[in-house]
Amino acid sequence: MDGEDDSNLVIKKRFVSEAELDERRKRRQEEWEKVRKPEDPKECPEEAYDPRSLYERLQEQKDRKQQEYEEQFKFKNMVRGLDEDETNFL
Repeated sequence: MDGEDDSNLVIKKRFVSEAELDERRKRRQEEWEKVRKPEDPKECPEEAYDPRSLYERLQEQKDRKQQEYEEQFKFKNMVRGLDEDETNFL
């Protein structure tokens, strides 16, 4: 029986009730009112929802950093030094 209670507790923690969502929106709106400037909209902007998994988001960041790193050293790798035969010729 104890195992069943633990599994129900885990399942309950995964889901968020509508009341909790409303409370979060209300708190965000109150914080928005404190920092809002006159030219900003009256309604608090909604949080951006990214439906991708954590793995996909982290993989994208990793790929972007790898691409920036390769771009940084791209020209360095294109220029090669003179080998010994070339230096003797010159």
